[in-house]
Amino acid sequence: MNYETLEITGRDGVGVIRMNRPEVRNAFNEIMIAELTQAFRAADADQNLRAVVLAGHGPAFCAGADLNWMKKMSGYSVEENRADAMGLAAMLNTIYMMKKPTIARVHGPAFAGGMGLVAACDIAVAAEAAEFCLSEVKLGLTAATIGPYVVAAMGERHARRYFLTAERFGAAEALRIGLVHNIVPMAELDACVDALLSHLLAASPAAIAASKELIRSVARGAIDQDMIAGTAARIAAARASADGKEGVRSFLEKRKPAWAEIKTQDTKAPKAKKTKASKR
Repeated sequence: MNYETLEITGRDGVGVIRMNRPEVRNAFNEIMIAELTQAFRAADADQNLRAVVLAGHGPAFCAGADLNWMKKMSGYSVEENRADAMGLAAMLNTIYMMKKPTIARVHGPAFAGGMGLVAACDIAVAAEAAEFCLSEVKLGLTAATIGPYVVAAMGERHARRYFLTAERFGAAEALRIGLVHNIVPMAELDACVDALLSHLLAASPAAIAASKELIRSVARGAIDQDMIAGTAARIAAARASADGKEGVRSFLEKRKPAWAEIKTQDTKAPKAKKTKASKR
């Protein structure tokens, strides 16, 4: 499929979804939101892909909302705004609920909704020069749609500061509060992503999907008998699964598991059309 706002490539079991509106710092509008939703759904359904990287062209990772889109929304009714917000919510949840592992490659600023994209991914790595900001309160708004993902990533205490102050902070602070997992010089960013991918590709796809579901189910739950029984049922199911059996068998036989041998061909979609929007 051709995308207007994204560039899609794939190689060796890894799909790369690259936001491609550099002229507006990859600010998203309704078109990009719909295309990100569609691209991540397609990636999750693609049996040739084992992991997905989210990246951006140009100087910024994602500057948040496109100003022209925001202007249009300002004239919407409450019901129209609710319907529009549900599109953004669906996009973020699509990323968060992916069965396949996701990595956010943050090479530059990630503001407002851009931080939501970072937080919705499983793993985030950032260049040392990357900046972050939850700027909504300065616009009389709240970071409502992205809130569940960002709070889960940085924790309530840090959220209370950055949601309320709209301060900009750097990659080192993002690492300290848990928003990103690694920070490296820009020249080493791709190598850092590749190193993480090598670990993900060595793992069972079924076990990764089950682990993601497990994390979602226990992250905010009490460790009670129901949870204990549930975790026992999950490991039992994993052990009895085809990938579980192959993983144990390959370990005992001192060989790579079958899933480690999957390769795919390069693919590339057309570049995006340029549209005007202001920086944010």
